[in-house]
Amino acid sequence: MSAKKKSKHQDPLRQLLEGADPSVLIGLIEDLAIAEPEVRRACFEYLKKHVKLSRKQHETAGGEEIFAIWGELEPDLAELDEYGGGDYGLEDQVAVLLSDIRQKLHKHKVPSDYRRELINEMLPYIRSGNSGLADDLYDVAYAACYDNDDLRRLAKDFEAMHKDWPMDHARRIYRRIGDRKKYLALRAMKMQYGMDYHDLATYYWDAGEKETALEIAEKGLKQGEGRMDDLRLFLAERAEETGDRKRYLALQFEQAADQLTLKKYQAFKKLCAKEEWEDYEAAVLDKLGRTWDSEKLKIHMHRKEYDQALAVLLKMGYPSWGYSDGDELKTATKLETHFPEQILQYYRSGLGNLDRSAVRKDYVRKAGVMEKVRHMYVDILKAPEKWLEFVRQVKQANVRRPALQEEFGKVVTGWKDV
Repeated sequence: MSAKKKSKHQDPLRQLLEGADPSVLIGLIEDLAIAEPEVRRACFEYLKKHVKLSRKQHETAGGEEIFAIWGELEPDLAELDEYGGGDYGLEDQVAVLLSDIRQKLHKHKVPSDYRRELINEMLPYIRSGNSGLADDLYDVAYAACYDNDDLRRLAKDFEAMHKDWPMDHARRIYRRIGDRKKYLALRAMKMQYGMDYHDLATYYWDAGEKETALEIAEKGLKQGEGRMDDLRLFLAERAEETGDRKRYLALQFEQAADQLTLKKYQAFKKLCAKEEWEDYEAAVLDKLGRTWDSEKLKIHMHRKEYDQALAVLLKMGYPSWGYSDGDELKTATKLETHFPEQILQYYRSGLGNLDRSAVRKDYVRKAGVMEKVRHMYVDILKAPEKWLEFVRQVKQANVRRPALQEEFGKVVTGWKDV
């Protein structure tokens, strides 16, 4: 009879446990808990529920639970760190356990010595940054800090690593706890990107030093590298507050023109009064040459500039993926009646070389393209005879390609009747 079918009192293990001396049971549990972190964790969780503990014992048990979880995940974390990540299953498993630790740190009052030791255990992995779980480790480290003294110690640990990302966290901590001297010292060490200037400008603004904040932001626009969105928006908000409409629009124009998209185009036009848009429209369109073809296409279609949209579409070529819901093919559909001959040739280019054998998935894609070609001949150009002439040639040239014949037969209207 299996153990599952026996009652508790019939279970031989229970009978042995009931007859054992308490010291033997304690030794057994200790041996199991030392060998298996999961068992140690389960013991603390069970005893917290079934044994009346003092406040100190309860807090200590919480700390022991956390270290039991750490003992479970640390070997896998070490492996991820050594090899620069691993399969998603292993990463997810370690991430879940780190989340368990973070939740317990938030939920329970864990003694400081446990929290400090946990941070010490994590610091080498944070410094390495090689496990693929940096964000999770930082989250746990912050959760282990209950007050500003804890955060200050953590900031010093990050500083000691002499690496950009930990140093950035140290800087943020000093700003958060109000240590002006340390924050400004670390901030001065790195003033390269727009986000660096934005960080310093907002610090001074929040501190009430508004002139200094504006000077820093303006300097950032001139000297900073990379993304400037936050700086521009910061200065635009200040210009709007002071009623400087000209400066406000100039900053919003720069924001829109930096990698212009249809969304940015529409947002900026909405900000402008009619006469303001007339002043800026040419300058906005002048930026089209520097943006992505996909966005050019959207903007020209939005402006009903169909000739220019067609030119961009033909330059881009028929997409190799060929999904019918892509922006290029949606645009082509809208241009069918405006430029039927050009769109027909555009679709035909999507067929590629039909005189060469391919894998079945390519035939599936090309069958969809062929149906578009049929649609142009029959529905748009009203030339069914030209369609029949074209399709007969294709079908005859591929008579010995059964996979093509089968897939085209599923999709292309009238294929089997030709």
